[in-house]
Amino acid sequence: MKIYSLANQKGGVGKTTTCLNLAMALSKIGKRVCVVDCDPQSNLSSGLGVNGSSGNIYDVFSQRKELDEIIREVNHNLFIVPSTFDLVGFETEVKEEEKKEKILKEKIIKTIKNFDYVLIDTPPSLGLLTLNALVASNSVIIPVQGEYYSLEGLTQLLKTIKKVKELLNPSLRIRGFLLTLFDRRLRLAHAVEAELRRVFKDKVFKTVVPRSVRLAEAPSFGKSVFDYAPNSKGALAYMELAKEILKGDEKKSSW
Repeated sequence: MKIYSLANQKGGVGKTTTCLNLAMALSKIGKRVCVVDCDPQSNLSSGLGVNGSSGNIYDVFSQRKELDEIIREVNHNLFIVPSTFDLVGFETEVKEEEKKEKILKEKIIKTIKNFDYVLIDTPPSLGLLTLNALVASNSVIIPVQGEYYSLEGLTQLLKTIKKVKELLNPSLRIRGFLLTLFDRRLRLAHAVEAELRRVFKDKVFKTVVPRSVRLAEAPSFGKSVFDYAPNSKGALAYMELAKEILKGDEKKSSW
């Protein structure tokens, strides 16, 4: 089972959109996938048409329920652990607890099984929720918007990942940087791509996700882009990303 966090403390970079549509693409290829919504905004949950009122990740963090009690089926290959706005109180409530950074990891190890992939959506911050996701994960996927400030904001995230790797999760690695909301008409977008590939080389996914009206519209209907506009450029891009990830994972497992 591969556990990936989608992380970037900068908001509006397509993190939740990527988590949702990458998970759907992997499920369509035949992989069994569980997404965990660790963002109090609950956009991943609403984007898949799921309400967390009958059980959500906050119930797990507060020890009221186990993960396997609240997992909801989206389709026969895709499942979700939904979120709720109540999650905003998480950091305050557990600040005195020991191993507060490892709560999610322990819950996943204990109860989430028989999945090929677990994708964890994180809030746009580097707080305790994101830290829990990084500690629980094998790898991190970092969405980066084709704008200057996106590059500028990577420094702190990379420092956080390095500290987590050193102190809490030695196996954590960066799976890749993903260019999102990419407008090929803009010279700046190409300049950001060139700089990202210069610095991080093969850690940058070949797949580039374009800026797309269909990708932006789909969540308002509680759908992935594959259900809303399956032939759109956004859908094609996320399917290519899923294939690129699978190919890389299969190559590494054969070493």
